[in-house]
Amino acid sequence: MTIPPSATTNAAPDEVPAARRKRRRIPPLSVEAWKRFVKVAKPYWLGEERKKAWTLLALLIVLMLIETKLAVMLNNQAGEMTSALAGKDRDRFWKSVQSCLFILAFAVPAYAFYYYMRDLFANQWRRWLTGRFLDGYLNGRKYYELGSNSEIDNPDQRISEDINTFTGRSIHFLLIFLGSIMQLVAFSTVLWSISHTLVAVLIVYALVGNAVALYVFGNPLISLNFWQLRREADFRFSLMRLRENAESIAFYRGEPQERAHIDSRFEKAIQNFAKLIKKQRYLNLFQRTFSQLTLVLPAVILADGVLSGQLEVGRAIMAAGAFTAVLGAVAVIVDNFESLSRFVAGIDRLQALSNLVLASEGPKTAAENKPARIEIRPGEHLVLESLTLHPPQSERVLIKELNLALKPGDALLITGDSGCGKSSLLRAIAGLWHTGSGVIHRPALEDFFFLPQQPYLQPGTLRSQLIYPSAHSDLSDEQLLEMLKQAHLPQLADRVGGLDAVNDWEKLLSVGEQQRLAFVRVLVHEPCIVILDEATSALDSANEASLYARLRKSGTTLISIAHRAAVLRHHTHVLRLMGEGAWEVHDASGYQFDGQGPNSTVAAPAHSSELAREVAAAFSWKHNAATG
Repeated sequence: MTIPPSATTNAAPDEVPAARRKRRRIPPLSVEAWKRFVKVAKPYWLGEERKKAWTLLALLIVLMLIETKLAVMLNNQAGEMTSALAGKDRDRFWKSVQSCLFILAFAVPAYAFYYYMRDLFANQWRRWLTGRFLDGYLNGRKYYELGSNSEIDNPDQRISEDINTFTGRSIHFLLIFLGSIMQLVAFSTVLWSISHTLVAVLIVYALVGNAVALYVFGNPLISLNFWQLRREADFRFSLMRLRENAESIAFYRGEPQERAHIDSRFEKAIQNFAKLIKKQRYLNLFQRTFSQLTLVLPAVILADGVLSGQLEVGRAIMAAGAFTAVLGAVAVIVDNFESLSRFVAGIDRLQALSNLVLASEGPKTAAENKPARIEIRPGEHLVLESLTLHPPQSERVLIKELNLALKPGDALLITGDSGCGKSSLLRAIAGLWHTGSGVIHRPALEDFFFLPQQPYLQPGTLRSQLIYPSAHSDLSDEQLLEMLKQAHLPQLADRVGGLDAVNDWEKLLSVGEQQRLAFVRVLVHEPCIVILDEATSALDSANEASLYARLRKSGTTLISIAHRAAVLRHHTHVLRLMGEGAWEVHDASGYQFDGQGPNSTVAAPAHSSELAREVAAAFSWKHNAATG
């Protein structure tokens, strides 16, 4: 291993301007809201699913046309029956009844099939859009970045619920608006043939109603619905957190604190909902008044014609039905304003997630606004070149100007006080943290294997735990059982019911057993570099020594975080992080955990010694070899 000196290890941390968070402005029902909707929806309608999408939409439009035509025919027959009853014309009445039944024989199945196709369409769109967001969420470890930098809240809820709401409501409102246009055209003809005055009153009435709904109730309801979605997601997350950490909380007897935390989240949701229902109360009063007046207006306007005998009662009934249908078409925003405001709030949350997980579609200026990042370059071996590292969204420098190169078979032990940046360095090597500067030359991640202190055990069989993260393996059962023996778990398979047994592994196995099971994964995948972050902390000395010896015998390059003196003999070098960016490197053979040992290379100014220049030259040679 080669380590050059650092010229500025103990210098003060560089000033990194902190990003100022701005409160998100909730878009009203406006052109901006429409643009956000189009940005999320457009890929489905213009992408590889476009033929299916447009075919289903065309089928729905045909069904809507049929349904509208049948609705007009039923309205006409309702007027005909009323006129027949008023004129006491028996034959005319029963003929109209037969016509109504005939029309209903087609209208009922058309109605049912229309709603079935609508929901099927929304389900297809949801499947495609969820897959698209999951690809972006998992690719490039975006799920980790979103969790560490907190740019948005509850991405899981946005994917699971907001997408479902978006697709369902998009289809719902699209068809409502298309249906309103068809209804407007169809019934306006009927209404115009009966009363021009009624048409004029209808237009004025609808325009006033829509204007009041948009400008009086618009922005407040959209904003409150946006925050309600967030508060509910936060409350649900606090309950999920309680379930996932049930054992630790039970040991601590932390129920009062957890209850207080959950209550605070729940109280915020309740308070926001109280504001929402107050605003909704006034909207309901307006909507009810707006719709109920339609029962009186047509009768008042047409009364003189009916009373004078110029207009049949049935024609008045027909006009009233047409008036209600046309008003429903032109007042669609008033009638659906509550759900429309929730829909617009959900679009904003989904579009914010889209900007982060679907980076190619985010704002072009986003890349320009990002701070300096650590550069990852391919290399034959692991080489850190002038690496400066600080946590995401923080100015604190954990490591400053670190330079080192690991040869195949080297074993580096990283040590230092808690919080000095040991695990953070591993995150940078893995490509999880990018905040800082410098270059990391490394082989492909397929050649690495990371063993954390608490192994991840997925739901599934024992076999799936052993070969994780692979989904399939060519290893036989005998080979897997032999690897369990090498990890000192010879009876595990028999004890749990075989390699295909399914259990809650996190509860069934002790932490020590989990760490040994994770070691089997190293044997399965045979990586070139293994990184252990306190990965043997729960093991006794004998098991720990045996597992380390097995790794060293295979020639694997090791990088470990540990605090036990016993592991020193399995390493060739020690990297000690001293805080505030300072660091120093020692030979493991002479290192003492309580202080600096002999044969060390300490981060220092470049001119400090002839030895430093020799080490720097050696690093330069290794750097060229590693980067080709």
